[in-house]
Amino acid sequence: MASPLILAIDQGTSSTKALLVDEGGRVVSRAVVPVAESQPRPGWVEQSAGELWQSVRRAVAECVAPEQATRVAGVGFSNQRESLVLWERRTGEPVGPLLSWQDQRTADRCHELAGSAELVRSVSGMPLDPMFSALKARWLLDAHDPDRRRSRAGELCLGTVDSWLLSRLGGEHLIEVGNASRTQLLDIETADWDPRLLELFGVPAEVLPRVVASCGPFPTVRDLAPLPDGVPVLAVMGDSHAAMFAHAGWRPGVVKATYGTGSSVMAIGGPPDAPGLCRSIAWDLGDGPVHAVEGNIRATGRTVSWLAELFDVPADVLLAEAADPGNVHFVPAFGGLGAPWWDPDASPVIIGLTLATRRAQLVAAALEAVAFQVEDVVAAADQAVGQVSVLMADGGLTRSARLMQLQADVSGRAVARSGEHDLSCLGVADAAGLAAKLWTLGELERRPRPADRFEPALDETDRAARKAAWHEAVRRSRPSGEGSIT
Repeated sequence: MASPLILAIDQGTSSTKALLVDEGGRVVSRAVVPVAESQPRPGWVEQSAGELWQSVRRAVAECVAPEQATRVAGVGFSNQRESLVLWERRTGEPVGPLLSWQDQRTADRCHELAGSAELVRSVSGMPLDPMFSALKARWLLDAHDPDRRRSRAGELCLGTVDSWLLSRLGGEHLIEVGNASRTQLLDIETADWDPRLLELFGVPAEVLPRVVASCGPFPTVRDLAPLPDGVPVLAVMGDSHAAMFAHAGWRPGVVKATYGTGSSVMAIGGPPDAPGLCRSIAWDLGDGPVHAVEGNIRATGRTVSWLAELFDVPADVLLAEAADPGNVHFVPAFGGLGAPWWDPDASPVIIGLTLATRRAQLVAAALEAVAFQVEDVVAAADQAVGQVSVLMADGGLTRSARLMQLQADVSGRAVARSGEHDLSCLGVADAAGLAAKLWTLGELERRPRPADRFEPALDETDRAARKAAWHEAVRRSRPSGEGSIT
């Protein structure tokens, strides 16, 4: 009898990936399908919900051979978080665009609701910020259901990307609890929609999905050829949560940084009021919600891709030519700064330019900006969960050994780069295989996780000077003029 397989699908910001994993956790095949985004106005970032679904179908078709399809024991989904879709319940057709997590069109509303910031933070675990879904929900409903009549009548559905993809399979309107915790509408202690937050953001309960655990129950597969209809969906997680799971992140002291379009630094546990960090639900595998502290950075890989677009040069070419940045510092506050600053009014700045500055120095400054931003969040995590001696790194941008060495140097900590770049896929495959009883949690914990280790090579005096110069650049980017973490 042929051995079973797990299919993991990660619907991300810039692409949809699929991995087929065998019962030993080895990757059998993979596929990547790019997805587009548009910026119709400054600060607006949109995607097509229909294109996202078609990219999932195409990734599955390219990853799974017909002879493998009947061996798939179950499917796991991971997804970009905070992005929001509104659709017709009866037809399943999207109403308007998908608003990306990167979208900043609601920044002014944050100022209007500033008096409720403490309520939002204490209940949802999140600072009042346009990155999260609540203000996007308000904008979409104001645009397409201003009196909320259709929402209250149950004619419209509002959901994050996991909710949207599950809706394509049919069945009830659902959302996985970790994704729900990123909407800013959930009480993360009760794991249910909070009436005070729903009223504050103008979101009727009737338009929202039912919150379920990371292991479901979910609808079965439909219209994902070559998979036969009826294959179970066994696990759903937000992409950063899935990456944490792939690191066996339930173990004490594990802190990971995912380097994607943006970056997430996460650790399980931590206090409910960690300065500069959010509190999320990482997952619920049937034993109740597991909480995490997290810091989110808006632009890491996106900074590099922006430079590639600006210079019309492939990103790999740019990364290869990075040189010493000298005194150039780049704060990529596209749409403001995320953790630990949470300042939507910050602006991108480049300081230290001279007539001798060339592209190679700008690229190097962009890489340093990635490393410094991550270290600012890791320093906050250090205070929240205890000393971070080794940072677990994953994501596409970790292919740059230069960046990984920079991260170790500016952090003064060892960096362990995962040997598998697609950890969001692998993490939700781990969770799905757990549900399918292909392995146990103990076996996952003991599974080898190959990693390249980077040790700091910068002395403490130089490190302190470079951090001080970076924080001066941050200060210049912020209207408040603050450049130190409190």
